[in-house]
Amino acid sequence: MSVVLCPLSIMAQRIPQAIEYTEIYDFLEELTTDGVICTNAAIKPYTRDYIAARLREAQAKDSLLNKRQKEDLQFYMQDYALELDTIPTYYSYGHRHVTQWRTKVSNLNLADPSLHILTKDKIFKMRVRPILGMDLYYNKRGALTHRWYGAEIQMDIAHHVAIWGSIRDHSWRGQGMMGSRITQPHFLNNLPGVQYKEAETGGDFSDSRGGISLYAWWGSIGVQRERITWGDAQHCSNILSAHNPAVPMFTIQLTPCKWFQFDYFHAWLPSNVIDSTYYYTEQQTDSTTQREYRPANKFMAANMFTFMPCKYIQFSFGNSIVYAERNVQAAYFIPIAFFKSLDHLLTKGVSTENQNSQAFASITVRPTDHLRLYGSFFLDEFKLSRLKRSNPQKNPVSYLVGFNWSGWPIRGLSLRGEFMRAYIATYAHSIKVLDYTSNSYLMGHYMGANSQSIFVELSYRPTRSLRLTLSYTQDTKYKAFDYIRGDISKIIAEKPFKDKIWRNDEIQFRAIYEVFNNCYAHVDCMYHNARPYTLEASQYTPAYLAGRTLTVTCGLSFGF
Repeated sequence: MSVVLCPLSIMAQRIPQAIEYTEIYDFLEELTTDGVICTNAAIKPYTRDYIAARLREAQAKDSLLNKRQKEDLQFYMQDYALELDTIPTYYSYGHRHVTQWRTKVSNLNLADPSLHILTKDKIFKMRVRPILGMDLYYNKRGALTHRWYGAEIQMDIAHHVAIWGSIRDHSWRGQGMMGSRITQPHFLNNLPGVQYKEAETGGDFSDSRGGISLYAWWGSIGVQRERITWGDAQHCSNILSAHNPAVPMFTIQLTPCKWFQFDYFHAWLPSNVIDSTYYYTEQQTDSTTQREYRPANKFMAANMFTFMPCKYIQFSFGNSIVYAERNVQAAYFIPIAFFKSLDHLLTKGVSTENQNSQAFASITVRPTDHLRLYGSFFLDEFKLSRLKRSNPQKNPVSYLVGFNWSGWPIRGLSLRGEFMRAYIATYAHSIKVLDYTSNSYLMGHYMGANSQSIFVELSYRPTRSLRLTLSYTQDTKYKAFDYIRGDISKIIAEKPFKDKIWRNDEIQFRAIYEVFNNCYAHVDCMYHNARPYTLEASQYTPAYLAGRTLTVTCGLSFGF
């Protein structure tokens, strides 16, 4: 009897594929659930090299694909042609279109307006692509417009250096809501968090990402600003969800063999908490000055170990720490470390409050083709004594379980389900600057502590690059508690999931079609019923989506 190991990665970390480009991730998820390829769903974003390798793996098993999947495979391989050491050619339903200028070293694709350069010796690769998009929203409260534009560049040098960068300028406009904002830290929705240019009003923000990575076949080291997610999830992870804006981080990834992967990062987090001892002095007039206070420093270190003993099981575990010191702490740059132990060494000896540490795990099981089961566990604080039935105290933890049934009995049809619960005091801390947030947005599940989320989605791919989805989401928020250090024993002894203060039921239909690589049109129709049961809970819903609303959205974008 032989055991077939599925490669977690056969190439080092290079240029990440933004997780907002959901279509390629959905296609890889479909092939994984069908048993055609293997992917490490616990760590995202994938790198472009990793995606190219998975597409090549699927190409080698094309006998397992149906006609539509083969067309999708050919379509996506054009987008990752440079990673496959070739120049892309525009195809539509298997027919080649001469819409490009091409030499032996470069390619300008007119249907997909991006420039690809590949030198003869394949030592230098470059991709330059414009970004442009607009979404139009309409419901009974009026119309909103969301537009964005920018550009991105990606370079690979000598098979050991990757450099990439992008800029997107966003603007929300419309009379339907105050300030044209539907994303704020206190809103309970799954939209990506942003940092607006204006402190109090306005809907403009910019998003600049990029990085540099030095890599070899066995791993990489780099500095980047990207949105990441840890923990296997389809709707929203409860470990690292990418709900907060992207942050700069130092990263390490090791892939020394097919069945093991190690990930580590040290991040600089915007705290949004004023440090009263740190300020500039600004000259206001000839005779007056004013203090301009600065935010407190905030950092995070985290690691994740992923094992795949066979193609049907994948297990990941790791830990993290959020800390707020005047400067970065060298001890937390030790990648393979249990950070809570280091925290005790650094703080308990002088009887000071320790930092905020967490532990987590994610498991994925594929018992048969077409079915994938997964779960994620987040431990903010844990004691074995709290597991006893006689103990009213409950550990501040979160768990998430889900499934994906795909490709049987109808090819292209998939059913997904996800259930999440977070207990009282999860993600919180008695010291505000140490809570599990960045830019005031939760880094875990967007629902926060003492909450529950149910997500079900039916998806169908009838033809190449067309996806139809019908989903239902039920989010429930229960009584909120302030984390008070002296009363924490009483707080976590309160019965969780008891006093409902807010609930939202959402039904959404979406049709999305990728016309050519990275250019897609979509139409959404969403019924939204958000209702607070207390005055305080009314802040959880943006005014534009409060109460019973039917919102129709249509959009066209090049680049996500």
